[in-house]
Parts: sequence; structure tokens; C-alpha cells
Amino acid sequence: MPAIQDLYVQARAARENAYAPYSKFKVGAAVLGDNGKIYRGCNVENISYPCGTCAEESAIAAMIADNTRHIEAILIIADSKPLIRPCGACLQRIAEFALSHTRIYLADPEGIKQEFSLKDLLPSEFKAEELCK
Repeated sequence: MPAIQDLYVQARAARENAYAPYSKFKVGAAVLGDNGKIYRGCNVENISYPCGTCAEESAIAAMIADNTRHIEAILIIADSKPLIRPCGACLQRIAEFALSHTRIYLADPEGIKQEFSLKDLLPSEFKAEELCK
């Protein structure tokens, strides 16, 4: 099983490939799937801002494309102080494929700085049983 440091290395590499010509704010993410593989993602901006893609979103999409459906851990890296946390939409995306105790690591170019559970950052996610049927 890859170590958390492996997630850091992969997320950092993904961040270098981010497409952020408008904000200049590059973000990388690495998801550890329950199959032991690491899936990388980076933010991809678009001149029409709502059309952009978050790093977490692209890493999760890579995991799904590989037919894996469970997140064991995720690491997000950006060059910012304070550390960047997943946005609300990405927290809900993570919740779709993770458990409340799944670990979320936050990093900057110097290393891993914080660790949370999904429940710490999203204490009350939207659940499938809440859909009107």
C-alpha cells in the first residue's frame, strides 16, 4: 500500500501540470483508491470560470475511469497560506466515494501540513436516501 508521502509526491507533480492561466493558482490532488493505486488530478481553468475543473474532481474522475469506486485517502496541495481545503462541491464529490473517517491531507510545497477526516470538513453531507422518490 502506498504511503501518504507517495500521495504528496503524486499531487505535487500533478500540480505542476495544472492549467491556471487566469488565476495563476495551481492545485494538485492525489486520491488513493481501495485498489492501492494513486490517481492524480489538477485544476483546469476555462475562460468561462464556471466551466473549470477542480483538482480533486479530476483525480476522482481518473479513479472512476479506472473502475475504482472507493477513496481511501486524498491529498490536496497548493502554494497558499492558509492551506487550501476542498471546496463544498469537492467535499460532496469526495463523500460520494469515501467514508466519514476517510483521511484528507492538506499540503503546500514544503510538505504535508494538516490532516482531517471527511467528517471534520463535511459534518453533514447530502446522502442518497435524502433524494425524493
